[in-house]
Amino acid sequence: MNTTIPKKYDAIVIGTGISGGWAAKELCENGLKTLVLERGKMVKHIEDYPTMHKDPWDFKHRENKFKKDLERKYKQARTGYVMKPSTSHWFVDDYKHPYKETKRFDWIRGYHVGGRSIMWGRQSYRLSDLDFTANKKDGHGVDWPIRYKDIAPWYDKVEEYIGVSGNKDGLAHLPDGKFSPPMELNCVEKELKNKISENFKDRVLINGRTAHKTGNAVHEGRSNCQFRNRCMRGCPFGGYFSSNSSTLPAAERTGNMTLRPHSIAYEIVYDEKLKKAIGVKIIDAVTKEKHFYEAEIIFSCASAMASASILLQSKSKRFPNGLGNDSGELGHNIMDHHLGVGASAVVDGFKDSYFKGRRPSGFYVPRFSNIDENSEEKEYLRGFGFQGSASRKNWKRGIAELSYGKDLKDELLKPGTWTVGMGGFGECLPYHENKVTLNYDELDEWGLPTLVFDVEFKENEEIMREDMKNQAVEMLKAAGFSNVHGFKSTSVPGKGIHEMGTARMGRDPKTSVLNKFNQIHAVPNVYVTDGACMTSSGCQNPSLTYMALTARAANHAAEQFKKKQKK
Repeated sequence: MNTTIPKKYDAIVIGTGISGGWAAKELCENGLKTLVLERGKMVKHIEDYPTMHKDPWDFKHRENKFKKDLERKYKQARTGYVMKPSTSHWFVDDYKHPYKETKRFDWIRGYHVGGRSIMWGRQSYRLSDLDFTANKKDGHGVDWPIRYKDIAPWYDKVEEYIGVSGNKDGLAHLPDGKFSPPMELNCVEKELKNKISENFKDRVLINGRTAHKTGNAVHEGRSNCQFRNRCMRGCPFGGYFSSNSSTLPAAERTGNMTLRPHSIAYEIVYDEKLKKAIGVKIIDAVTKEKHFYEAEIIFSCASAMASASILLQSKSKRFPNGLGNDSGELGHNIMDHHLGVGASAVVDGFKDSYFKGRRPSGFYVPRFSNIDENSEEKEYLRGFGFQGSASRKNWKRGIAELSYGKDLKDELLKPGTWTVGMGGFGECLPYHENKVTLNYDELDEWGLPTLVFDVEFKENEEIMREDMKNQAVEMLKAAGFSNVHGFKSTSVPGKGIHEMGTARMGRDPKTSVLNKFNQIHAVPNVYVTDGACMTSSGCQNPSLTYMALTARAANHAAEQFKKKQKK
């Protein structure tokens, strides 16, 4: 990291998460002097993972929730994701970083170098033309300006670099990738796989495709996954992909990156005479001083909602409603995956089998509804997939036992029964009325407007959710498992942590914000490649697509920059 901060660069990248790290790597490796801005604190790989090696007894209250964290993270605490003392330090203080909700929206954030790439779930699936043509076919949203063939080579590049373990399964609607060896299914998962194949012609169970390093491929600075199941703490082995362990070090090795933490970007400055963006205004999060940095190219990778906020704040005579907002779509069309629905069961038998390690993946049942004419659903559009796993109960099952003494101890030394569960991730349609707006009446401590969310799942999603539960129950029953129990909890936008769509790509500047290379239609030297760019959501985890789109856009930007330099 350079210690001096010049005022002018070839490129500026806003954000250091999944997409920001990739933008930094590709721009720097293409020779562009790049300033990378992060609103949160510095986090150095290995050095700044405070709980990475701690055991349960090293925490004052083991892994129980801290009341003070529940109070300070009162909105994020609703999800149940963020409250373990081993990981709570990665999540923001809801009082310090407030927002409002017309309808409930669970906004999960991590403000630090690496962003949510430290805490992400690492499931990595490609979109296909089933997804890229969905809007055009059923008339919701606008048509994607790209197809699978446009992004396929970039999926290849990203997968080979980050390391994605998985199998080639030969599914047209879930394209195969450049995989390292998969994490093996356990005996019960294999049994479920076989039973699904025997009983259903329209669906399969496959190994989860996970961004964890396996096999013999060399990834500089990283070693294979150690199966510790302490991923969200920050992995000192670099076993899973994060910006901190992978893309940011690659950018730094070029000597072209200047990384500035504690830098809250709030405006991309547009020059009326030059008819382009000329730089970024920031507030130092610590000193609250304001600075302006110039660049020829700007990448907004701050996350879907933060990018929308920055663009909406970037007002000028030419763009009174936000930079590039000629269409009026900026801040609209918010999507997330709905979840919290599926089924669980008890598995009789397999008493002589167990599993080794703490595998950070499980199985995946890819989408099987609305794939073709044979699988068309009349009650809802789009579809869903299931993620799940099987495990065997351990000694913790005895905590509530009333028995005691030698018999209890002997019993608890034996593994318990096998259980299996699967939960669905369903697609949300891109509704224009699902939006985020700026609130100038309530400013944060840096004097910037806060956000107001008005987002909801609608009838299509609710009908789909009922089918998700029923299908999960049907598969577990068909496998011959017992005590099959379907569940369907309340799901609200944001809880899937896959928020997207606020600055969508499209073919027509009148109905979209970005073009086929993620450039703002009217300001082509500004690229947006985080979740904001998504035109539809699919039902697959989206981070792999963000990375592929970012790599593609960054190389396009570098090519354009080099052409101008030759003139």
